[in-house]
Amino acid sequence: MAENGEIDYSLNNPDTLTKYKTAAQISHRVLEAVTGWCVEGEKILEICQRGDKLLEEEVAKVYKGKKISKGISHPTTVSPSSFVTPYTPLSTDAEDASVTLKPAEVIKIQLGAQIDGFGAIVCDTIIIPSEKNENDNLPGREADLLLATHYANELLLRLMIPRGLLATGSDEEKKTAAAEKPLTQSKITTLLEKVVKSYGCSLVESTTCWLFERNEIEGKKKIVLAPSEGSKGEGVPEVGEVWGVEMGVSLGTGKVKTLGNRPTLHRRTTITYGLKRPSSRQILSEIVKKFGTFPFSLRQLDDERAAKVGVVECVRSNVLRQYEVVGDKDGEPVARLLSTVAITKNGLVRLSAPPSPDLEKYKTDKKITDEEILKILEQPVARSTGAKSKNRKKKKKPAKRASEEEEGDTSDEE
Repeated sequence: MAENGEIDYSLNNPDTLTKYKTAAQISHRVLEAVTGWCVEGEKILEICQRGDKLLEEEVAKVYKGKKISKGISHPTTVSPSSFVTPYTPLSTDAEDASVTLKPAEVIKIQLGAQIDGFGAIVCDTIIIPSEKNENDNLPGREADLLLATHYANELLLRLMIPRGLLATGSDEEKKTAAAEKPLTQSKITTLLEKVVKSYGCSLVESTTCWLFERNEIEGKKKIVLAPSEGSKGEGVPEVGEVWGVEMGVSLGTGKVKTLGNRPTLHRRTTITYGLKRPSSRQILSEIVKKFGTFPFSLRQLDDERAAKVGVVECVRSNVLRQYEVVGDKDGEPVARLLSTVAITKNGLVRLSAPPSPDLEKYKTDKKITDEEILKILEQPVARSTGAKSKNRKKKKKPAKRASEEEEGDTSDEE
């Protein structure tokens, strides 16, 4: 509790981290299930519907009887190969509703749960099973894409850690490290570009990492990678903050375009406006009650057809933000990862994060050779506190110079 009697919702309150972790556990379980459903011939719409149903069922199992909000912080979305943004079709749009998964397609799955307004969102990229990736071995350009995305993400997570936080050595050396200026967002983009170029890939323009707050997944700070003209980031990560860290990589140039698909994802803004149409007011009332300020899909509303009509005035008056469907400009495959992380005094805690890939199954002759990059990748993301890792018993993979530390080293850091 705060001194004035108000509830302290910062990470200083252990309950806050517990709620984030509870939401993250749900997100991980549902992500694992949805990943298993993604096979050739399955309809994207049906996978998204099943994913949301499972999210709701899992959320209902926790904090029973507590007078706190809980639910979905991001609906289940399954984005086809060249799509950049989360995608979830509507049953009333016949063409989109019939879209099925194709063998060897690069698919992005994104979803999330929230407990008391603390959302844990996660996104992973998978390849739909086919003869090409039989026995889970992945040759060719898809391997380059996933390796580039994995290592760029690992590098970005390390660059998110405040300067000097994990410094070792004498007190003077630690003080000197802490006094270093934070990396500029331009420098961060430059370092990440070195990683993806090693695999013949490009950063997706204007990939954005946001500060997360209670009931808010687009806070006052943001980091914009490979910014397009007119876009820029603001602020630097600090101890006590939670961030949604996103990485987007393309086999093409990384340039994007708005696609012709109907925007189905929306989110309530803080703007108030006297809506004129009764249908608009009715839809907004349902949105406020069900989703608060978290993103939602029109298919989650009671009457999908009425929702398509009612949101028009809401978007026009900026009461709702509409997320356009964006894809790679050249139609090239895109991979995305998104992790919800907490920055604590001991370093970075991965609350919800995509599972660590088995890098030995990615067959390519490309690799990272830049010494500065390799040195950063060797660094831990958190200080060891002596806690035993839950993953220690897992079989260790062959050591790699640029491999990340075991996930278990960070999952229990506080």
